[in-house]
Amino acid sequence: MHYRAPGDLRGGFRRAILSAVPLRLPRLHVLDRIAIALLVLGLLCVATGLLPGDDAWAVVRRITPSLLFLASVVILAELTAEAEVFDVIAARIAIAARGSYFVLFLLCVGFATLTTAALNLDTTAVLLTPVMLALAGKVGIAPIPLAMTTVWLANTASLLLPVSNLTNLLALDRIGLEPIGFAARMWPAQLVSVAVTMVFLWVFYWRRSRRGADSYEPPQPHQVPDRVLFRIAGAACVAFVVAILAVNVELWIASAVAAAVVLIAFAVRNPAPLRPGLFPWRLLVFVTGLFLVIETISRHGLSEVMLSLMGTGNDLAGLFRAAFAGAGLANVVNNLPAYVAGEAVVPDGNADQLLALLVGTNVGPVITPWASLATLLWYERCAARGVRVPVGRFAATGAGLAVAALLATVAVLSVTG
Repeated sequence: MHYRAPGDLRGGFRRAILSAVPLRLPRLHVLDRIAIALLVLGLLCVATGLLPGDDAWAVVRRITPSLLFLASVVILAELTAEAEVFDVIAARIAIAARGSYFVLFLLCVGFATLTTAALNLDTTAVLLTPVMLALAGKVGIAPIPLAMTTVWLANTASLLLPVSNLTNLLALDRIGLEPIGFAARMWPAQLVSVAVTMVFLWVFYWRRSRRGADSYEPPQPHQVPDRVLFRIAGAACVAFVVAILAVNVELWIASAVAAAVVLIAFAVRNPAPLRPGLFPWRLLVFVTGLFLVIETISRHGLSEVMLSLMGTGNDLAGLFRAAFAGAGLANVVNNLPAYVAGEAVVPDGNADQLLALLVGTNVGPVITPWASLATLLWYERCAARGVRVPVGRFAATGAGLAVAALLATVAVLSVTG
């Protein structure tokens, strides 16, 4: 009979227990941990009384329609990508350019702008980034120009529609505009913002000396495996945009109905993509925690800081102060808390100042990788595909774009107002 030391017995017992448990907790991505930590911090603020319960409940009530919209529109976009709608469009864009980098540049700008405006900036970051990077590999061109087109326009093209950015939904509620009225007010500013972005993209990333080639070989047309799913998903996206612009349907209702139609189509024809990971829990947890934390900080000094930076003027100087204060704070923390903190100190009736703040928090978050959730998701997707983004160049060119775009866009906003 052999004697076993207590340590050996404990080790054998531990191994037996572990082998008897077939399930293991999934490893969390770093962004999952950030989202969970932010929500826990927000709940701690409520539990400790730093944020009164009534105020916390008011925050949750205010953002609930936005959360419903975000959940359904991300599901719609994910399944649209599974139906390979984006792949078909990307391949057709490359073919339509006929090997010309300049034409490809114009088409990619149009595609990214349309995706951001019609769906939202997070959709562009999550779904268009891998499409663009795959397109780069397919036609043998440098990935950085396509990647930068995606991330910059995900931010600077998010002014036009309420659905384009969560901050737009918050501003819409404050200023009392209908979606079509919001678009009518913001389209000149949006046009200028995209135009400035195009100049910076061409000068710093798309010129011959930057991209490294004169032309490329166009790919073959993309063949979808299920044309029925392709048509249903494409039609649902079009119907969603029409519903919010022409029919005046609540945003979360329009996105939920469109997502439900595509979900049913996939359940019938291809249920494999209908996995739990399709639900964007991380985004919802992140937004909820973020709003609770920023509301707490606002009650304990941030509002005073923003008020001193922004002032209360509704003239041109006041608009510039609001825009640059919002952009600065967005690049330090994130554009969502930056907008909420700025909105809290904008006086009632200062609609132009509020919209200038919106411009700052939408167009300005292009300097740091964490300035917007879309930029953070884009950076993670690039890393996952092995595309190295030079952080120094990203920040330097982004700073130039932010300053130039804010100056031009706010000036146009003031004139058109």
